[in-house]
Amino acid sequence: LENSSEKMASRSFSEEDFSCPVCCDIFKDPVLLLCSHSVCKECLNKFWETKGSRECPVCRRRSSIEHPPRNLVLKNLCETFLQERSQRSLEGSETLCSLHSEKLRLYCLDDQQPVCVVCQTSRKHVNHKLCPMDEASQARKTEKQIKEDFEKLHQFLRDEEAARITALREEEEQKSQMMKEKIEKMSREISALSDTIKAIEEEMETEDILLLQVRNNHKSVCTFQF
Repeated sequence: LENSSEKMASRSFSEEDFSCPVCCDIFKDPVLLLCSHSVCKECLNKFWETKGSRECPVCRRRSSIEHPPRNLVLKNLCETFLQERSQRSLEGSETLCSLHSEKLRLYCLDDQQPVCVVCQTSRKHVNHKLCPMDEASQARKTEKQIKEDFEKLHQFLRDEEAARITALREEEEQKSQMMKEKIEKMSREISALSDTIKAIEEEMETEDILLLQVRNNHKSVCTFQF
């Protein structure tokens, strides 16, 4: 069974052939309904819960089986397909579509991935916005350049703001230091003036005492003469 699956998967199947009709991704644990349609087990359970009845998501045929059997053949095919796609990617075929072996000439803007002309018509990319690879590449380069320019501008503005704040702080510190020095100078001048006034007052007191003594001595002399 495994060898048969490998041979079948090696044929030119596309990703769409192994995609669940509900989630549109590669089948995960697929189950087989009586109508022969396969669906991911989890997708089927969610679909039945939403609908409130057991019917096929594709043809709407009702199922009498509550737990459909696993589709092991399809499961093995999907695993082999994924392994081969991964191997092709590792071998350096990045410029070729891993599903159709066609050159990746288009870029899907919705899925943000390169696609080939066959992918363009697949159900997975229906109604998606596509553009040439070189155009997308140029757009990405332009977008990257714009982001880099904006980042440089923002960094310049941040640096300019930091420089201005530093300059203002230094200016404030200088003004504060100058004011402090002026206050200290005024304090020293006031202290010196106070000392001068005190010295003058002491000198005046001394002169008053001497003058009083001279007067008293003069009176004593005059009294003695008479």
